[in-house]
Amino acid sequence: MQPINLRSFKTQVKKYKRSFKLFLTRIEKDPPRHLHKLVDEVDAEVWPQIDCLSCGNCCKSMTPTFTPSDIKRISSHFKMTPEQFKDKWLFYEKRDKDWQNKKQPCQFLNLKDNKCSIYEIRPTDCAEFPHLTKKKVVDYIHIHKQNIEYCPATFKMVERMKEKMTNK
Repeated sequence: MQPINLRSFKTQVKKYKRSFKLFLTRIEKDPPRHLHKLVDEVDAEVWPQIDCLSCGNCCKSMTPTFTPSDIKRISSHFKMTPEQFKDKWLFYEKRDKDWQNKKQPCQFLNLKDNKCSIYEIRPTDCAEFPHLTKKKVVDYIHIHKQNIEYCPATFKMVERMKEKMTNK
């Protein structure tokens, strides 16, 4: 497992983002028969190559959506009411009707080692990120299109899928 070089990653994103998004759009419109099997296979290949702690780009440049149960669980951990927790750290995004972090990088990210200070009780959105092996892959293609710009694992997944589907 090699550490993630964010500068190099961002250069690759600039180079391949357009073709990867077009590739994902084609899958979205006409999913191959064994898409889930392919995604599971690629997922197993990609994760051993990714060191999330050397990256932390998701926590540095994105915000999770906090569900009501996330807010209740995390605020309880801090011995706060959900309202106090929201007032201190979150804002309500009216367009999507989501509770999100007020700032980036995430207030719970330790920038020295890229570890989450609330890892055991982190938001569900964080725990499931980057949503690579969701049951209905096609329903998450729009998320993958976004995440290729932020997550080296998603980028590698799309890169490997494209290679495998092109070589068939």
